[in-house]
Amino acid sequence: MNDPGTVLWFTGLSGSGKSTLSRLIENELRDRDLNVEVLDGDEVRENLSKGLGFSKEDRDTNIRRIGYVARLLSRNGTITITAAISPYAEVRNQCRAMCGDFVEIHTDCSIEELTRRDVKGLYAKALSGEIKNFTGISDPYEAPESPEIRVNSETQTAEESLEVILKWLEENGTIPAKEGAEEAAA
Repeated sequence: MNDPGTVLWFTGLSGSGKSTLSRLIENELRDRDLNVEVLDGDEVRENLSKGLGFSKEDRDTNIRRIGYVARLLSRNGTITITAAISPYAEVRNQCRAMCGDFVEIHTDCSIEELTRRDVKGLYAKALSGEIKNFTGISDPYEAPESPEIRVNSETQTAEESLEVILKWLEENGTIPAKEGAEEAAA
């Protein structure tokens, strides 16, 4: 029987760095020979939740599906990384209860900064009313009040955020310390 895995649940507004950080974490964990899978919100929406819209009910269904797959993977010893906006606290909490070992990671960033760096212009379109039900603009985003980890992609580089996340995961026994780290610290 495999030891249960952990779910690393990234949440944050569109463009805040969830996918970037999830891929960086994935690479680091694979380098440590850990079993890891990423459930990216865009990929899940395309392959598992095709046909769902962006109503609250459809968003909740999409997030519950991600939580369900994360639970299946984690109970079989896989560290499962999710990277989806997951805007509503109630559904994130349902996923937390479903998954067991659950680490919520909030990628924080201001709307102003997200708008400034948005190459697709989605924030500008949402702010002008061209895009309806856009999370953080015309649809709510309920930021986590007490995530296990909070990083800020406006004030930290991706590498700095990665270090914050890895340090927390190591200090809390979620992942083993990187080999050679003990000698380097001495």
